Amino acid sequence: MIRITKIFTFETAHVLYNYDGKCKNMHGHSYKLFVTVKGKPINDLENPKNGMVVDFGDIKSIVKSEIVDVWDHAVLINGLSPHRELGEGLENQGHKVIYCTFQPTCENMLYAIAAKIKSKLPEGISLAYLKLHETENSYGEWFAEDNQ
Repeated sequence: MIRITKIFTFETAHVLYNYDGKCKNMHGHSYKLFVTVKGKPINDLENPKNGMVVDFGDIKSIVKSEIVDVWDHAVLINGLSPHRELGEGLENQGHKVIYCTFQPTCENMLYAIAAKIKSKLPEGISLAYLKLHETENSYGEWFAEDNQ
């Protein structure tokens, strides 16, 4: 097995309902997402992807369409909380709002990212690892072996 990693960046704001620190206020981050997949390199001279586990461009396409293009410059709000009203007000003013079914923390965002990516990977390729930097010094990690 070989693991390959592609890195992505996106800008997203979030609101943490009922949080007891200064991050209870709406704020944003420059997220940095590391996506690691694993598989066996193709061993077929006639295949244009010979020697690759998967084309980096294919990983880019999946992550861009499922995560980056959706969450970039949006506000993530727990749609099950009273903050839904805040989100509706923002939407009425033309802002991009994503309603989550969870508290939009780095940790929960990792679960959502994993689910979205896993459902789109080609056969024989599996998601091995995710790392999501919320700041330069703070990040969460998702490992496949911990989430079987």
